[in-house]
Amino acid sequence: MFGFGNERTERPAEAPAGERPAQRRLPFSQSEVQLSYAPLVAEAGPAVVNVYASQQVQARSPFMGDPFFEQFFNRQMPPRVQSSLGSGVMVDPSGYVVTNNHVIRDADEVRVALPDGREFTSQILLKDESLDLAILKIEADEEFASIALGDSDALEVGDLVLAIGNPFGVGQTTTSGIVSALARSHIGISDFGFFIQTDAAINPGNSGGALVNMSGEVVGINTAIFSQSGGSIGIGFAIPSNMVRAVVDAAKVGSDYFERPYLGATFEAVTPQIAEALGMNRPRGALVASVAAEGPAANAGLRPGDVVLALNDRAIEHPDALGYRLATLAIGSTARLGVLSQAQERDLDITLVRAPEGAAGGAVKISGSSPFAGATVENLSPRLAQRLRLPEQARGVAIVEIDRSSPAASLGLRPGDIVHEVNGDEIDSPAALETAASAQTRWWRFTLEREGRLLRQALRF
Repeated sequence: MFGFGNERTERPAEAPAGERPAQRRLPFSQSEVQLSYAPLVAEAGPAVVNVYASQQVQARSPFMGDPFFEQFFNRQMPPRVQSSLGSGVMVDPSGYVVTNNHVIRDADEVRVALPDGREFTSQILLKDESLDLAILKIEADEEFASIALGDSDALEVGDLVLAIGNPFGVGQTTTSGIVSALARSHIGISDFGFFIQTDAAINPGNSGGALVNMSGEVVGINTAIFSQSGGSIGIGFAIPSNMVRAVVDAAKVGSDYFERPYLGATFEAVTPQIAEALGMNRPRGALVASVAAEGPAANAGLRPGDVVLALNDRAIEHPDALGYRLATLAIGSTARLGVLSQAQERDLDITLVRAPEGAAGGAVKISGSSPFAGATVENLSPRLAQRLRLPEQARGVAIVEIDRSSPAASLGLRPGDIVHEVNGDEIDSPAALETAASAQTRWWRFTLEREGRLLRQALRF
């Protein structure tokens, strides 16, 4: 550890009355001259790695789609390799690396380069698009330099931090700054709404790098910047380390996705009008919009119209904060909610459980030559809805997976799409969609739900 000016031995005399005090001064001691972030960088730097992701992309022939030229020139063009570069952080000596999901999205191969020049092929253990996090694993018979995850809840605005990464691919770079703000939400980066804001310079290529506190711990994973030019203007965002720790723990136990605790309730923001109607002095908290019957929230006594003000004695300012706090807690643990109910504040103990699986039925892969061929569909349950990043209350038949070269992929269907109707038939089960997709017709009309919007399509296929 090091400080600032703790070893001063003498001070200059005060300026006589009427004289202007000096605006600049020499350092008081030799130790003050030598203050540096170098010890922190030497400790943390070896654990910050480069992440190289590559993907084979099928090149498109200029004659594709033209019936005449396709007859003579319909040859597959060789695929080209598309690559991306980002940063990562080794958080465990056995080879666990944290990076951003957007760095390795759709990658066929991911390689990790250590600061000493060695490269390793890595396995993607877990990735979460809504959090923009991915966990990689290097398999090697050695221990790697790693850096501990700190407590991001201990951060305060004004704390000094270092950002370490590989901006613009120039090599490992360290920049310094302060924590500019906490709990930033709705900044358009991802669905996650609880970022650390810093003015430490973060540029393209820094994504996935470490935000380090003065104790040499990772308190955030750098993920994005606000910029009109593409370079840093002093507004960068990092995912808090407490969220990162929860995702790393899920990867270590073999989970293929990051599972959040299930409450069985939906929440809305408290507007000034709602706050006034409830007798609150200002808008804050998460308003309970609905409660599922026999769910953890209902069993604990939470009711529609209640406002959650705190979770485990930490203030909840908005629904995003509640979602973040819940996601960092372990399934099976008990949480204490501070609730405003009918103008009275009370505490509720709630058991955090896994989301219900729903009725058995399994997934069905659609075959044939319909627009849905190559899509795997399944009945929505709260657990599947969570996995597909859909609202907990979403119901219906959802696409869970799509083959890359399938008709469904060529038409732009996506995992998470909910199929409601095909050629006039209501789709209430995977079997119903399988039957509808087997129709001998070239005309198709269907209705999908995507991101809360209904999309109606009519096409000849």
